[in-house]
Amino acid sequence: MSVDRVDEVHEAGSGDATEAVAMAATSVRYYSIAPGVRLNVRSGPGTNYPITRVLAEGVKVPIYCQTPGTTVTGPYGTSNIWDNIANAEFVSDAYVNTGSDGYVRPRCSL
Repeated sequence: MSVDRVDEVHEAGSGDATEAVAMAATSVRYYSIAPGVRLNVRSGPGTNYPITRVLAEGVKVPIYCQTPGTTVTGPYGTSNIWDNIANAEFVSDAYVNTGSDGYVRPRCSL
């Protein structure tokens, strides 16, 4: 279900805003990080932001939105795209197997 569809449901009055947000969250896909990689999670879209945690090998991450930031070279190429995987948590898209060199989710509004 797209965000546009969620708006339509909310506008039609069939549920409250909390229900619409919950429905939108269910449409989030999970993507694998590169094999054999323990991936740094940062507080913002760049290598200049502090590391908040490190993801274990073999995990999958949700991508809620994407934004440009520091250019990084990784197993899936060189990219300046950063994936928002949780509130104030970003990983370089160069380490996430999205199947695309470009954006696969909406741009983040930072």
